Amino acid sequence: MKKKLLLLFSLFFLLTPSFSQQKTEPILIERMSWGKDLKIYIELSNDSNYILDIKELPHSQALADSSSNEFTYYPVRLSNDFVDKLKQKEYSSDYDTIDLAQVSHKTLWSALHNSIGGGWIHFVNCLLFALETDNLSITAPLMQRPESNWKPKPMTETYKRTRKWEYYVPIDQNAALKEYKLKKAEKSLGHINDLPPDFINLFLQTSEKEYQKMKESGNRRDVAKIDMIKILLGSNYLGETQIKYIKSMVQKAVTKYAENQLPSVVIFDNFNAAVALILNESGYHIEKIVFAKEKDLSPLEVENRIIIITDIIKKINETNKELFQQKLKNYYN
Repeated sequence: MKKKLLLLFSLFFLLTPSFSQQKTEPILIERMSWGKDLKIYIELSNDSNYILDIKELPHSQALADSSSNEFTYYPVRLSNDFVDKLKQKEYSSDYDTIDLAQVSHKTLWSALHNSIGGGWIHFVNCLLFALETDNLSITAPLMQRPESNWKPKPMTETYKRTRKWEYYVPIDQNAALKEYKLKKAEKSLGHINDLPPDFINLFLQTSEKEYQKMKESGNRRDVAKIDMIKILLGSNYLGETQIKYIKSMVQKAVTKYAENQLPSVVIFDNFNAAVALILNESGYHIEKIVFAKEKDLSPLEVENRIIIITDIIKKINETNKELFQQKLKNYYN
């Protein structure tokens, strides 16, 4: 079994593209407008056009004077320069507060952080992207537990909780929900607490039957959110082989990121603004801002709103970074 696992991992590693590829050409937003039909119209520098339904876009209730002691997550695409640096493993060390080189494969978090850099928001976006694009699968052969009749003496809590698992993470919703409740009672949910509430609610409100229907219908986005929680629930049971597999598949997904360059827009409801965002090394970065009925606004009103929204994004980045550094310090100390 060990030889089989090593062979499978070697094949995955060999099939992973080289990170010394050429830099991706930046795809910029040339034009963006808020239509009367509640659609956002976008034209990119590669001549591609997109029409986004405002109702289907993520919405933010952020205000100029709002403050938060929680991470702010927006589902946005990675910037080209960040992707290129991930390929070259030349990410910024601005977020780093400790040397992770010696523990790069001891935990899933340290392995991915040591690979992609950035903070918790980068971790979530990259892991989700790998799952959504099917580069990473929680039922991959390397995630499967070997068959064994071995039992620890005395019986351990870990064995009791995972003995019926076929994989190193709880792939069945019932098993995953049980593990979630146990970890919550123990106050050991860790980084799962930092996920957006809608991720948690989706996970808690989805039965195994509904989960399978999501997979059959091709609802990759919601399946990825649930699978990410399952990975985090099982993260303390992962071995080095599984951690290396996940890390490798996330890196593989990133190298193919240029093939999935879609604009990401967040609606800031309190300003009637559509904000095109990307995620770079420092955090969220504004590409473009347009407003509903912008022609009815004076140039000064437009300028003031842009200044306020820019300041909001700046504060969000600062808060995300501070929270990340605090949690990273507590996590390893």
